[in-house]
Amino acid sequence: MKQILTVANKEFHDGLRNRWLISITLIFALLSIGLTYFGAAASGAVGVASLSTTVASLASLAVFLIPLIALLLSYDSFVGEQESGTLLLLLTYPLSKSQLLLGKFIGQGSIIALATLLGFGSSAVLLYFQLGDTAIITSFAVFIVSAILLGLSFTAISYLISLSVSEKSKAAGFALITWFLFALAFDLALLALLVGVEQGISQGGLTQLMMLNPADIFRLVNLSGLDSSDVNGALAVAINASLSQEQLFTALFAWVVLPLSIAIFIFKRKKL
Repeated sequence: MKQILTVANKEFHDGLRNRWLISITLIFALLSIGLTYFGAAASGAVGVASLSTTVASLASLAVFLIPLIALLLSYDSFVGEQESGTLLLLLTYPLSKSQLLLGKFIGQGSIIALATLLGFGSSAVLLYFQLGDTAIITSFAVFIVSAILLGLSFTAISYLISLSVSEKSKAAGFALITWFLFALAFDLALLALLVGVEQGISQGGLTQLMMLNPADIFRLVNLSGLDSSDVNGALAVAINASLSQEQLFTALFAWVVLPLSIAIFIFKRKKL
């Protein structure tokens, strides 16, 4: 455990030196506060919108932003160090491959978690002081925890990419393709199925398909309690699915554990 924490500490401080933590926190804070304060602009008013509208807007923002940032933060974690020769150097220390990978994951995951907490937490503080509703604390706690899990899931996916390619440039390309597929193309494919299939897709079938995308699970976690008028597209069909919030959290957590386990398996068998 000591070796894992040592690597995690190194990765976290590397993120501080490279301004990753500050940059991500500022991006999250500025965009989330902007959406919170100007959420009612579409109706001709300026000021804090309702909790439902704010959470729906922030979820729509986070589902595009968090996966992209997680992939950019960690896509070169292994292939980059392999190209520079530092990966072999690290493994000369009394450190196993699984300890190195878990240490990197904890360190980079801590950057995402802290930036998410500080950035989106600023919206929670603003909304609470404006509305004074205690439901804000519960809703934003669910939002922030699920957002952290979303970031961790794409960090684990980026490790799969980094361990499966031989060049840093290829890892960057695959990372962007992965973001496009999960953040954009997947929902477009679901809409095509809803429109194109003659008999249509049942609510249960659609929900099961959405379990194949951590970004959609994240949105289901946060939007399942909102009015359907705040939700569009395929998500509106599945929003009243029978899955509980605990089951959705379990599915999102599985998207962290499974890619991470596969990444450890690949790394152990990878010849350097």
